[in-house]
Amino acid sequence: MTSRGAIGIGIASIAMDGTVLDTWYPEPELFDRALWEHSRSQGTVRLGGRELSARMLSLVKLDEDRLVEQVAVRTIIDDLDDPPVDAHDVYLRLHLLSHRLVRPHELNMDGTLDLLANVVWTNKGPCQPENFEWVRTSLRSRGLIHVYCVDRLPRMVDYVVPSGVRISEAERVRLGAYLAPGTSVLREGFVSFNSGTLGAAKVEGRLSSGVVIGEGSEIGLSSTIMSPRDELRRRLPLSIGRNCTFGVSSGIIGVSVGDNFHIGNNIVLDDETPVWFPEFDELRTVKAIEGESNWAIRREVGHYEPTARRIPPLDGASG
Repeated sequence: MTSRGAIGIGIASIAMDGTVLDTWYPEPELFDRALWEHSRSQGTVRLGGRELSARMLSLVKLDEDRLVEQVAVRTIIDDLDDPPVDAHDVYLRLHLLSHRLVRPHELNMDGTLDLLANVVWTNKGPCQPENFEWVRTSLRSRGLIHVYCVDRLPRMVDYVVPSGVRISEAERVRLGAYLAPGTSVLREGFVSFNSGTLGAAKVEGRLSSGVVIGEGSEIGLSSTIMSPRDELRRRLPLSIGRNCTFGVSSGIIGVSVGDNFHIGNNIVLDDETPVWFPEFDELRTVKAIEGESNWAIRREVGHYEPTARRIPPLDGASG
């Protein structure tokens, strides 16, 4: 695959001590490095009024109530395979994901959270936690203040609203989530950054960073899919195939599965979980069928461990 870069012009919120609270890139773009003319340097630079549209220029201002300066910036990432270097760089990558310009794991997201500040996310814009109670008093002159959360990552819908999706609770989908058209994230669902759906799917459970699920899959209420970590605590890819179902309060940790894979209610599996396989008349771990399709794991009378049985493939697909 040809190595790609990205460019975005956006509005950054910068606190008085220089901390970058966020950067919004309304129209991020990819470019082919082989065709890119390096007339502009990699990294982030501030832009003057002549380089902005009238709409973008109207957003450049000093918000004295929040003690935040809103400035226009241009960020260029020469190679998305390289790790991010600062908060502007991270925000451009998060926008690329939520705009569906790249899929999870198609760009380097190492150290993402370490490069972001902890922020008070409000309906008046991002604020620093350290001075927020003083800021709150100033902001009250504009009306009631809603604090959505105190976190490193904001809500996706405050920056990007992808077409063709349903999101019942905005706080439960982070910027950097990738949601394919037809996806529904219901009230108890949660989708982290660099994770999401590759086709129309229903999410009522939790998808950690690093998880992707295929078309037609349903992640049930209070279920969890969590990707593994490497020795540096970085999230590794974990995939769930097409037409899979996860029952209420079920889950899988650190194990990828193929298509047409079903886990019953109240069953949580990791790679060392013992499972009874009637086909082999023995206990095996879930690791034995990692990546395979056409299995159902459920509770059965007479067996303490969950039971795994092969099931017919859908639409005549092979196992």
